[in-house]
Amino acid sequence: MATGSDRRFRDDGAFRRATNEVLEMLIDEIDEIEADLDPGLKPGNLQVVFEDDGSTFVLSQQTPTHEIWLSANLTAWHFFYDGQSWVERDSGEDMLSLLAGLFSAKLGEKIVFGANG
Repeated sequence: MATGSDRRFRDDGAFRRATNEVLEMLIDEIDEIEADLDPGLKPGNLQVVFEDDGSTFVLSQQTPTHEIWLSANLTAWHFFYDGQSWVERDSGEDMLSLLAGLFSAKLGEKIVFGANG
């Protein structure tokens, strides 16, 4: 299996642009969810607070490894870009599918992000 060290970006700037693009897409889609969520986006970092219990999901850009890291439910995942999508480096799962599953379980309703539906 490929790893994050298999850099798919020509430089750090290209990596930052790609991660900011996917994080902006996600915050737009999260804003559409009819639930008590408080999403916040800063360059390279997306944080979503679930207002019912205060739990937080965080996606953050990791420039040295060209990965996006996710922290949610006391667990961490690391995603690298395989040329087409962001893929979890250990399980091979697509980031948007994994996120949709986490949000669906947390909110008790089917959530779909991007083109994974």
